[in-house]
Amino acid sequence: MDRIGKETIKYFITLTIGILIGMVIGAVSLNTLISYRIDEYFKEITYLNSVIEDKDVRLKKLEESVNKRKFILGSIEIILICEEGDEIDKITLNKHIKEKFNNLLGKEVRNIDIEMVAEVIDKRIMKVDENEYKLNVKKILLAEELKIWVEVK
Repeated sequence: MDRIGKETIKYFITLTIGILIGMVIGAVSLNTLISYRIDEYFKEITYLNSVIEDKDVRLKKLEESVNKRKFILGSIEIILICEEGDEIDKITLNKHIKEKFNNLLGKEVRNIDIEMVAEVIDKRIMKVDENEYKLNVKKILLAEELKIWVEVK
């Protein structure tokens, strides 16, 4: 009878430890899955906020220049050329670079000095959080939309 009692106690201890280990593994895997999804949602929200701000500035500048009926700058697109980096940092860099050129929106294309546009960010160092990025302008296209290809190192 004593032998049955010891085996029963060992069985319950093993069962209890197995349940506890299963709970810990389940909690860790669930936490990993949820944190991954939160990071993806955070990236998407950051990107969408950046797009909304860009659209608001563009709309404001276009409304101001609607009466001019001239060849005006309607939008700015920044194309980042980089080998590595966090998506959130890329979105933040894109946002900061666009902010540098927001005053050009709504201006007549003939009056924009393309060399001065390039000098604004060419060979500049931008800090995002704790990282530093060196920007080099590779190509600029100026029409109704200003497109700037920027290499990020």
